[in-house]
Amino acid sequence: MIAPATPTERYQTISKVAEQLQYPPHILRFWESKFPFLTPVQRAGGRRYYRREDIALLQVVAYLLHEKGPTLKAVQSRYKDLGKRNFLR
Repeated sequence: MIAPATPTERYQTISKVAEQLQYPPHILRFWESKFPFLTPVQRAGGRRYYRREDIALLQVVAYLLHEKGPTLKAVQSRYKDLGKRNFLR
């Protein structure tokens, strides 16, 4: 679980989030390519910065894919059916 963000940590880099979630950064980038609802802020130079909402979505995706075992398509369909609010529950 990720600790609450302090005001200075409102945006976290991909490497920090990857470390906290215990996945390599390339996995997070792959998930972004497969799940259009994962939209971190991209700033100068293309660096990704994740908000709390982005991190919460990543946690749900990680849980569903690696704990529950559905396919990428099943997770995409679940998000489409439930919407963001219910997907995070």
